[in-house]
Amino acid sequence: MSVKPFYALSAVLLLLAGPPAVAQDYAGLGSEAAGFAMVEPGRQLSFPADYGMHADYRIEWWYVTANLKDAEGNEYGAQWTLFRQALEPGPQRAGWSSQQFWMGHAALTSRDNHWGSETFGRGGIGQAGVDSTPFHAWIDNWELVSTAPPGKDAFSAMRMTARANHFSYDIRLRADGPLILHGDEGYSLKSTSGQASYYYSQPFLSAEGQIVIDGERRAVEGRAWLDREWSSQPLAPDQEGWDWFSMHLGDNEKLMLFRLRHADGHAYRAGTWVGKGGEVQPLASDEIVMTPEGVTELAGRDIPTRWHIVVAKAGIDINVRALNPGSWMNTSFSYWEGPIEIGGSHEGVGYLEMTGYQ
Repeated sequence: MSVKPFYALSAVLLLLAGPPAVAQDYAGLGSEAAGFAMVEPGRQLSFPADYGMHADYRIEWWYVTANLKDAEGNEYGAQWTLFRQALEPGPQRAGWSSQQFWMGHAALTSRDNHWGSETFGRGGIGQAGVDSTPFHAWIDNWELVSTAPPGKDAFSAMRMTARANHFSYDIRLRADGPLILHGDEGYSLKSTSGQASYYYSQPFLSAEGQIVIDGERRAVEGRAWLDREWSSQPLAPDQEGWDWFSMHLGDNEKLMLFRLRHADGHAYRAGTWVGKGGEVQPLASDEIVMTPEGVTELAGRDIPTRWHIVVAKAGIDINVRALNPGSWMNTSFSYWEGPIEIGGSHEGVGYLEMTGYQ
């Protein structure tokens, strides 16, 4: 999916903007979005324009996860996320009057440790932003920037960098497959009530570069996944959280799944199966079985860090477990995010994000 942890930025913005009329979990992701552009079926995504920002929509994110190994076979996960939130609708204003606010999350995970960092920026003054041509996303000195030559697809070659206490990374990304549009040609439903986002991915990324942990530099390589999503109301009012998976499977096949949990206990599920050549098979809610099978207690919460997943129409019957069950993002509003290991009918690696567990 992702309906990423944008509730964190939204909540911070509500505090900055003054007390809201109605306080909500996830700070309005399920509330009405009067004045903002709405997600509608039938819109044709266009590139490179849709690599950039969509200021008329309330929320948006650029999100990369990478599953990496060093020369000794040690496994790592790297996360880079830039979130945009519009404080209010209307014509875009310049400088400090800009209604765009930004948040960045970066993390590095090993089997034994997890490091995370968070930063904020205001639009209009150069602290953060996204340019579509040439593609460049940044907040402070964290960057996701195209290194493709002129005339080539901007997402075909990129560089991802972040630096924080205890860790940094500098990763080169190269695409060896096509962009994938989720849902109905990029129109991704999030509930039976019609909430939706525009959502596409570049899951065919090779990754190579360096990580630094407490001053120790290590060369790494592996696979990465980029998600792009924007909306103005991506959740239904009674949706409390989500579980989102991105998976690199054998023979270069890919699988994306998400489960949005409602207050009454039922869940809305969707996903995309991607063949090695880029052929796409959308997955409906009743075609996906996602069963938590083991939990880890973190920050007073029981977080499901082992799963059994079945997608019969794609021949998938897999067991998923966290590389590091303690991958807790202790950011403004905390959540779980980290690399996963996959076994069963298919083997592979990927990423899992979980929010809303109390």
